[in-house]
Amino acid sequence: MKELLHHMLKNMELTIGHGRNYFTMSRGSFRYRKRIDWRRDLVKTGYEPNEEGFTLRFLDERKNREYIVDVKMKDGCYDVEMRNAPKDVNRFWVRMPCGRHEHFYGCGETHARFDLKGERVRIFVAEHQNTNRISRKIVRETIAGQDPEREQAFSNYESYYAQPTFVSSRKYYLHCDTSSYAEFDFRREDQLSLRLQERPVFHMESGKTFEEISRKICRRLGSYGKLPEWLYDGVILAIQEGCDAVDRRLNKALEAGVKVNGVWSQDWCGCRRTGFGYQVMWNWKADDELYPDLKNKIAEWKEKGVHFLGYINPFMAIEKPLYKYASEHGYCVKNKKGEDYMVTITTFPAAMIDFTNPEAYEWYKNLIKENMIGIGMSGWMADFGEYLPVNCVLHEGDPKLLHNEWPAIWAKMNREAVEECGVKDSVFFFMRAGYTGSVGNAACMWTGDQHVDWSRDDGLHSVIPASLSLGLSGQPLVHSDAGGYTTIMHMTRTKELLMRWEEMNVWSPLFRLHEGNQPSRNVQFDTDDELLAHLAKMSEIHTALKPYLLKLEEEAHEGIPVMRPLFYHYDDHFDYDKEYLLGEDILVAPVRKSGRSDRHVVLPDDTWVEFSTGKEYKEGTYLIRAPLGQIPVFYRKNSRLLDDEVIQNLKEKINS
Repeated sequence: MKELLHHMLKNMELTIGHGRNYFTMSRGSFRYRKRIDWRRDLVKTGYEPNEEGFTLRFLDERKNREYIVDVKMKDGCYDVEMRNAPKDVNRFWVRMPCGRHEHFYGCGETHARFDLKGERVRIFVAEHQNTNRISRKIVRETIAGQDPEREQAFSNYESYYAQPTFVSSRKYYLHCDTSSYAEFDFRREDQLSLRLQERPVFHMESGKTFEEISRKICRRLGSYGKLPEWLYDGVILAIQEGCDAVDRRLNKALEAGVKVNGVWSQDWCGCRRTGFGYQVMWNWKADDELYPDLKNKIAEWKEKGVHFLGYINPFMAIEKPLYKYASEHGYCVKNKKGEDYMVTITTFPAAMIDFTNPEAYEWYKNLIKENMIGIGMSGWMADFGEYLPVNCVLHEGDPKLLHNEWPAIWAKMNREAVEECGVKDSVFFFMRAGYTGSVGNAACMWTGDQHVDWSRDDGLHSVIPASLSLGLSGQPLVHSDAGGYTTIMHMTRTKELLMRWEEMNVWSPLFRLHEGNQPSRNVQFDTDDELLAHLAKMSEIHTALKPYLLKLEEEAHEGIPVMRPLFYHYDDHFDYDKEYLLGEDILVAPVRKSGRSDRHVVLPDDTWVEFSTGKEYKEGTYLIRAPLGQIPVFYRKNSRLLDDEVIQNLKEKINS
């Protein structure tokens, strides 16, 4: 494999140029246009081996200017760096040969596609789903009919979590040190291209297995470490609208036999009712009307083994006292006029805290430490991070360079709050937005605001490629909102969808529900007795998985994802994203279409045993029964980490 990377780098081609960017932001979605003033191909004039590796020399014949690229090799890693980049050059096209049948994965989180061969990927964090695009989708469906397999054009694709890192089916990774807008172009069969706006600096390493590749990515990008063990003891319920609602619905779930490890109340700080739905009031202290005496209530719930989780993001509600304090102290991101920059989220404006201001950074972190951890919270959703406008004014730094890094800075603040309070063993947070620095700072990811539908690009199905691509980008712990989040126009969550989503999420590191943005229009876990009984069974299964998940978490510390594509262990099925491996020993095949009571399952080269029937299968494709309440799940007959006691316990829970 070292020879492959040497060959690719030795045959590198370079083009330079100068261009200008034009960004227009609407609700976190960024329309990008560019103007290329000029571009020129460089002529390779030299390849010089040396003790550290080799040097490539390129010539700009028009300017008679030399460009030197150093390739240093150490312990199997190739560190590539262009020495010089004059100020009149701000575009770099780096091209290297690739295999015609090579596949590429990662680049952060991709929902609509997993295999990126044939695509050009934007490396620029943004709000993946916005109401304008959802509305357009629904209008198309109204005219042409709903098609769960229809995908949006990848050229329009945006992601909450973008990262200049990819993994190849030929068992190597590439990570680029850049924070500017970039594109990775995999459209040519025989060549890959990095389109950069900063001097090229990147790293490549190969390995014999994908586990080795994941460990090497982890060594480069970091690892958050262990999550609290209580997370594996059942389901985290989503309940809002105050302490009384939490008590009533929690007791109902417990009486129905649901194993509950936590309650997540995102409106702990108050609610805002808008045309979009039931939303959080972004004022980061307990709301005395909805949640009176919350600190004592949290302690009361914890005595039952139920942890309380909240919500926070980098914005502030401009009609509330905390914003007034932040504004008076100059803590907010500014516009060109020196005013607080107001960003429209869904239907209302909000201010952003300037994390480049050390005083503002510490103040916001102390809100987490005092108003959340200080009252006994065991976790929270650390939402957003994608919205930093490129035309704003910061206390320090260029927003064009910091835009991508913003979610990583946000993750770092949350990690520091947990660590400085000394509660990392019992408290965690989960995020949706990310960039390179997020890998070592974000405790856990969730896949964002899926639609409450079956669609491939934004619904239940999209969770699989999103989770797998994050895993191959170095984020090993990923889950989703069971049931989805986004309801708009005629789109609503059905009972069947919620049950199928729960059946999938059980087989992931974290089992958590969401009410959605319009709870009253969507089926909830306690809408009827059948749903409660179904959730009770699912919570039992997830709890029975705990010994296995704890072993997988140990591997996750080394960067090995908990949810893995089939090729991760079997070197085939490189373009398959309809099922996944949970660790090495369990294969999960979610039901992805409405009205189905069976599905075709692809089994790789091994001996697999179906949990529900005990029937053994060899490699092949099989039509497997999947009645509501049960999806096809298999374990390897010669399991490495899944012991007999856990297998037997899971069988009992699945067949109960």
